[in-house]
Amino acid sequence: MTDPAAADWHRLAETAVLLDGFHALKHALRFGAEVPQAVTTDRRSALALAADLAPDVRDALDALLTEVPEAAYRSFVPRPHPTGVAALAVRPARAANLEQLGRLPRRTPVVVLDNPRNLGNAGAVIRLAAGFGATGVVTTGTLDPWHPTVVRAGAGLHYATAVERLTVDELPPGPLFALDPEGDDIRGLKLPDDAVLAFGSERSGLSPELRARTDHLVSLPMRPQVSSYNLATSVAMTLYHWSTSTAAPL
Repeated sequence: MTDPAAADWHRLAETAVLLDGFHALKHALRFGAEVPQAVTTDRRSALALAADLAPDVRDALDALLTEVPEAAYRSFVPRPHPTGVAALAVRPARAANLEQLGRLPRRTPVVVLDNPRNLGNAGAVIRLAAGFGATGVVTTGTLDPWHPTVVRAGAGLHYATAVERLTVDELPPGPLFALDPEGDDIRGLKLPDDAVLAFGSERSGLSPELRARTDHLVSLPMRPQVSSYNLATSVAMTLYHWSTSTAAPL
């Protein structure tokens, strides 16, 4: 006999976003995600974890979580999470994300990852952007910012900011500041709240298409002979610099 929970999971998984682990589910619920199914290998332990770390979503988890056998859980996820929790969520409507990204005036920047390559780095950037209250994160190129590995690295915080893949020609409005070693030292600049902050890949830097659209090239302070910072580190430094000169609350 087919397990009803497993049948529902495989039906929903074709179009849903995989929330891999307790923390991804916790954050998605906090920021309004619609979660049609959530499973765990140990319901009592998952609810105890919620009571300890996230009491604000404990009741929601109590209503959502279905306990499933370990074998079933392992068939749902590509890589089992230590918390033994997984869920499926509805992806935000693209039209709503585009409306949020394009709205002016804007109180917080948009982060652009120009042709990123590493799924984990992209997820880390989305987590950072959510923490700083950025309007959104846009990727160009072939990387899917809603790939399960990106969502896992982002700890479910895709639901706290607008995440979309666009072409360079489709980037949101606003002054475009692109990070480049030849740019002006960021310490001498004030980044406006409506800035579009663009970061190239660690290997090849900014694409010619994005460089041609750039209004300002900006550099981060770096010791001579150090070739580059990790992508997420560069985003963190830039958003922190923006945050120190803005009155916008997080």
